[in-house]
Amino acid sequence: MRERLTDALYGLGWGAVKKLPEPAATGLGRRIADTVWKRRGKSVLRLESNLARVVPDAGPERLAELSGAGMRSYMRYWMESFRLPAWSADRIREGFVPDDLHHLTDGLAAGKGVILALPHMGNYDLAGAWVTTKLGVPFTTVAERLKPETLYDRFVAYRQGLGMEVLPHTGGSAFGTLARRLRDGGLVCLVADRDLSASGVEVSFFGEATRIPAGPALLAQQTGALLLPVTLWYDGSPVMRGRVHPPVDVPGSGTRTEKTSVMAQALADAFAAGIAEHPEDWHMLQRLWLADLEPRQEPA
Repeated sequence: MRERLTDALYGLGWGAVKKLPEPAATGLGRRIADTVWKRRGKSVLRLESNLARVVPDAGPERLAELSGAGMRSYMRYWMESFRLPAWSADRIREGFVPDDLHHLTDGLAAGKGVILALPHMGNYDLAGAWVTTKLGVPFTTVAERLKPETLYDRFVAYRQGLGMEVLPHTGGSAFGTLARRLRDGGLVCLVADRDLSASGVEVSFFGEATRIPAGPALLAQQTGALLLPVTLWYDGSPVMRGRVHPPVDVPGSGTRTEKTSVMAQALADAFAAGIAEHPEDWHMLQRLWLADLEPRQEPA
């Protein structure tokens, strides 16, 4: 029942919110965000706990201010995402302005393939739609399988409608497909600031240990593709901003594991730099640092 309700609510969002005038959708998102923030539920408290690592000198009042702004940013992401399928091509082209885009365009021109790795900041769906619409460049991404399956299907159809090739995270074939796309000179975009699975690479993030996906670094090593961190933020205008950071290079020596560890740390450092500048636009409402995870039960 809960899964069917979740699917129905997302369906309502895509069906109804996209029909609202933009000012009405913006106002609705803010009202929802403020209501959720005032209730001080688990997601808001977790967001504040995460932000306390990002802004360690912030007191309770400042953290509350940041979490309130963070919830508004998060709901803006959802309102935009629900409305993106109804946006015109011109609206998409004008909706995102990235700095240092030359890292991406030069990489694509070189024909070796490019991997864009992003944290949960701003609206990566809008950034992706901008890439396919403004630059005219298709790309491949990976989506986590959600429950119920109908909800996963909604997200896949939504992103495919924006011009993305979407692969399921599970099943084992995604990595090989991504590698083939990159060897053909294509573009791959991956959200890469949280991976608490056994395959995640441990990194220092704002001074504490967490894990991020190994995939971006491994793909760069195996295919010779350029690995570019990207961070996104809002500046109070209808336009989202972003930055394409300098490439994360593959180390010249070391084992594959050692190279992956170095590259993952460089990726985490680039993410941290962008998040520190715009903490309210980092939508991390889940446990992230290893110290916050429940202790694992050792087998008897």
